[in-house]
Amino acid sequence: MPANKKTSTRPDRSPAGEIYVWLSALGLTVGLVMVVFLLGLILWNGIIVFWPKEVAQIRLKEGSTTGIQNQLSLGGSIIKKQQKQSPTDNEDNAQMEWQIFTGNKDAYGFMYKYIDAEAIESVTYPEDIMVAERMEYGDAIFTPISLTLPDDQIIQTKEPHFSATLEGLLKEIEQRREAIYTLEKTKLGALNRKLKKLRPRQVRFAQQGLEASATEAKKEIQILEKEYQMVAAKAQALRRQQDEAKLTYRLLTGEERTVSLGSIVRVYEPNTLSTLDKVTHLIVEFYRFLSENPREANTEGGIFPAIFGTFIMTLLMSIVVMPFGVLAAIYLREYAGGGFWVRSIRIGINNLAGVPSIVFGVFGLGFFVYVFGGSIDSLFFSDKLPTPTFGTGGILWASLTLALMTVPVVIVATEEALASVPRGVRQASLACGASRWQTIQRVVLPASAPGILTGLILAMARGAGEVAPLMLVGVVKLAPALPFDAVPPFIHLERKFMHLGFHIYDLGFQSPDSEAAKPMVFATTLLLILLVIILNLGVVLIRNHLRSKYKYGTF
Repeated sequence: MPANKKTSTRPDRSPAGEIYVWLSALGLTVGLVMVVFLLGLILWNGIIVFWPKEVAQIRLKEGSTTGIQNQLSLGGSIIKKQQKQSPTDNEDNAQMEWQIFTGNKDAYGFMYKYIDAEAIESVTYPEDIMVAERMEYGDAIFTPISLTLPDDQIIQTKEPHFSATLEGLLKEIEQRREAIYTLEKTKLGALNRKLKKLRPRQVRFAQQGLEASATEAKKEIQILEKEYQMVAAKAQALRRQQDEAKLTYRLLTGEERTVSLGSIVRVYEPNTLSTLDKVTHLIVEFYRFLSENPREANTEGGIFPAIFGTFIMTLLMSIVVMPFGVLAAIYLREYAGGGFWVRSIRIGINNLAGVPSIVFGVFGLGFFVYVFGGSIDSLFFSDKLPTPTFGTGGILWASLTLALMTVPVVIVATEEALASVPRGVRQASLACGASRWQTIQRVVLPASAPGILTGLILAMARGAGEVAPLMLVGVVKLAPALPFDAVPPFIHLERKFMHLGFHIYDLGFQSPDSEAAKPMVFATTLLLILLVIILNLGVVLIRNHLRSKYKYGTF
């Protein structure tokens, strides 16, 4: 046998399965990049909605047209520049076109216009251009001419106190607008609610032969009607004051117009704003977007009712889903055992988590609204029938429907949390003389609270973004009143409500002006994401606190 016999050596190989680890890491990285890119896109497009854009005066070449009475001049904010490609063109000879936000929908019939880049002769940015946010027809873009005061005094643009006078009048108009809102929504609303209660009572007394009670109710109705007329007359007088001051201006196409200052919310000169002024404008506009009510088919104004409705609905859903989900999980994990029926229930719960949300909406409409709500109306609100109170969509039924939809998530997460509590902790509690329920209540549940809250986070994230079932059980395009307000009994669970998810759907697919609604879609989407993050962050902080408080070692 040879002394120096060479033995064969195998080259080092990477551990089996390492390639799949790298592929998983690659897939996770790609997913995270896509999520970050999507969030960045929403953030950018949601923020620039409130950034004041400079307004350009665009002059077209001879022989071109703006589509506005053969005008050669057009003004507006330049939204984007893109290639205009016809079916017969290729990418090499495709022409450029500009999208211009022209405003002045009442004058032009549109607010966005595409212009061929080759037709543009010159672009300037005059400093005297104003942008006015109005109650109707969107923004107006113009150069001011004169201001007519309520006493018929006329102030020309060249006079030094023109801007201060205009700003002062707009502040007075805003104060009167708030006073009108208070009169019509608060005082007239309260009187109207009292009249709605007294009129059926008067009819009922008359039918029962109680003439004295019917007469007394009639007198109360007359007093309320007289007060109603007085408040309505006061509100009407304030509305007439809103139209006393006039603003005369010239459109960038050359046409002169005169409008009431009462139709204008605020004005600013975009071409004279500094960077600090633009940042201030952005902050103010974003605050107004958060705090004001929507108007102009939801494409203008704010979305406070939608934010409030989404928050309250998610909160009610969480309050309902947590007890039922936790109790069901405790029974299945701690008491039920492992028989055939328990296995069937577990399979049903897992399958229930995959049912389309619209199916839950149909069930909520049929059971909660028609059966349960109709029964409540028959028992407690029969005097208001056939007008339903609870027998129609409302925030209560929407919350219960979404709670039913998300309860499987809470059950599964709670079961896993209960199973993760070390056996030694349970045995120690039982050895100290605690009963089974005392052990669950005082040892197991606190220790599994972080896992339970994880299920709540998942339920809130899913419930807050759902739209399809809400369209059947209570959400509306515009809600006249909030579910919670200062009117007794303060909590109105029967009311319909607005929701950020439905608001996005309505703007994106139901708006009569898709171009005007597109910026609002991004802004509303940004707020929906922020609201979900804030709600989840609050639960995460509580979960982390409980996790550090009830941290057990392994036994």
